[in-house]
This record gives sequence, structure tokens and C-alpha cells, in this order.
Amino acid sequence: MPRPRRSFFAYASALLGLLSLMAVLCFHHPELLTSKEFRAVYNEQFARHLLLIGLAAAFGMGTLAILRDRNKRIALVGVGGATLAVLLGGTNVQFDSIGKTPYSLGLDWFVISLFFSALVFVPLEHYLGKRRISPLRPGWRTDVGYFFMSHVLVQFILILVTASTSTIAGLAAFPALKDAIQSLPVWAQFLIAVFVADLAQALLHRAYHNIPWLWRFHAVHHSSREMDWLAGSRIHFVEIVLTRSAVLLPLLILGFSAPAVNAYVILVGLQAVLAHANLGIRFGVLEYLLVLPRYHHWHHARHKDYLDVNYAIHLPLVDMLMGTFKLPPKQEDWPEEYGVMKLETVPRGILRQHLMPFQGGRKFDEYVD
Repeated sequence: MPRPRRSFFAYASALLGLLSLMAVLCFHHPELLTSKEFRAVYNEQFARHLLLIGLAAAFGMGTLAILRDRNKRIALVGVGGATLAVLLGGTNVQFDSIGKTPYSLGLDWFVISLFFSALVFVPLEHYLGKRRISPLRPGWRTDVGYFFMSHVLVQFILILVTASTSTIAGLAAFPALKDAIQSLPVWAQFLIAVFVADLAQALLHRAYHNIPWLWRFHAVHHSSREMDWLAGSRIHFVEIVLTRSAVLLPLLILGFSAPAVNAYVILVGLQAVLAHANLGIRFGVLEYLLVLPRYHHWHHARHKDYLDVNYAIHLPLVDMLMGTFKLPPKQEDWPEEYGVMKLETVPRGILRQHLMPFQGGRKFDEYVD
């Protein structure tokens, strides 16, 4: 018996209803639930308008799904979440000032980032996708969990990364080199930073693939059986800390200016999502200048000829220098299958996947499929 089709309106309502509820909680406890760094890029009025849109859409799409008798329980989650958000004050929650705490969660970063990422990439992948896959593909809940973890725990990740790099960077500082780099225009610093950071992460990336105990952490990222904008979020917490440390360290040692580093951080966020996205656009010669979806998809291919290639995340030039560049010449050639070669070595679910690297490469009965 075929499974009934899932209602897009029901799931969209559930997503928006829960995000709206989280947004209201952010208004109630901004000092604990919002990131100071991210609050600097948006204002209160923008957040209230966005919340209003989310509430209206959650009610509207949820009601439509219920009236159509499609995934009513899921739709009720959306309507219920939005209703609770309104009961807790909705867009009228007031606060005087935001207090200071030693730490806070980046719940606002999660809410806004997930909302706009889905708003942009869900329709793009629907109309321009290379493969016809649903946003609600198998494993999407796991990937939303990873998206939540990496965004909400952003401050704790930054603390760990800073602790692991600042001391070394301080010991290895070269004032003359720092002055020379900072004397360059910001755009030139940015270009050099992209190359340096990409080379550092590509070397570590190759180590992930060739050192067994590191591979167990990285295998989590490669366990996604479908590639889309959300799949790139599936990264083990240990790998997040290791990779960000490896990228940040050379930038700190060389002394790039804050604007150049900030510009690089923005590029990382955009290109990491784009490289994993299900977009079948033909980019022509750009595929040899920038890492775009087809390039990175071949890195994720479940294919023995592509196990040790395409490690760069920004510049194919880095792979060319490392001797690990490989891309089929025909732009219509895409991988037929994604995932680790030994599927049984990676279990399902975010918790079991986080425990997996510490279990000595065992095999699991319930594994990614």
C-alpha cells in the first residue's frame, strides 16, 4: 500500500508555528536565548514583523491543511504552536533592556536562519533541482536537529574554538607580517584569507578521509543519502570545533583584519549551503573557479573513484595544487548515489551518530538508508 503524500502546508505550518513560539521565547528571555553578536545585525522591529508573518502563515496554512484533511496532526502542531505563541504575548511582548550573562544560546540565529534558508532554497530546489526529492526526504528530521545544534550552541562553539586557537596564535604572532597583511586593501586581504583558510581546511578534510579515527567523526557528514541545502548541516560537534579551529588559526596567526575575516565568515555560511544544495544549474567554466554544487556533490558520491578527491570548499585551485581535483567533463554527469560506502557503520539519529565515533567502528542494525 503506497504511503499517503505529505501535505506541504501542514509541515510548513508546523515549522512556522514552532519557530514563532521560539521567537516569542526569545522576546521573553533575550539575555539567555539570543546571541549578542547576531542581535547586532537586525533590530527589534524587524524581528516583530517577521514574527507576525510567521504567526499568520502558520495559522493560515495549518487551517488549510486541516480543512483539506491532510496531515491534520502535523497541522495542529503548527496551529497549536502559533496559538501558544500568541497566548504568551505574540508580537506585543515588551522588555526594557537586555541584561548581560556569561553565556547565551543562539536561538534567534536558529529561527531567522532556518526561516530564510527554507524560504530561499525550498522553492529553488523544487524548480531547479537536479533530482526530484521532497524537502521532507528521509533523514530531514535528523538534519534539522544538526541545524538546531550548530546554530543554538554557536556561542559555546566559539568559546571552544577561541580557546583552542588564541593561545597558539599569540605564541606564533609575527608583527611584521601582520602589518604587511593589514596594509593591503580589505578586498585583497579577503581573497588571500579565502585561499589560506581553504587550504587549511582542505588539508584537514583530507586527513578526515584518510585517518580512521578522524573518519568516524567525518562519516557522520557523509552519511546523508540525499543532497540538499539542509544536508550540509549534518556535522558531528567534534568536527565543527576541529574544522573551525583549523580555519581560524592561520587567519589569526597571519593577522588579517576583522572586516576581512568577517567577510570570509559570511562566505563560509553561504557557500557551505550552496555547495550541498540540490541545484542542477549549468555553471560552465565557473565550476573550475568556485566550488559549486556539482563539484561538491561528487565529493559526496557513493562511488569508489571519488573517495579521495574534491576537498576544497571554496576554490578548486586548492584541489588542483593538492592533486585531488576530479570532475567529469560533461556537465550533465552527476552522482547516482550519495552516502558512505559502508552504510551499516553509521546509525540513524543525531544522538546515536554523536556516540558512533567512540564505539570503535562497530556495525549497526538500524543504519542510514
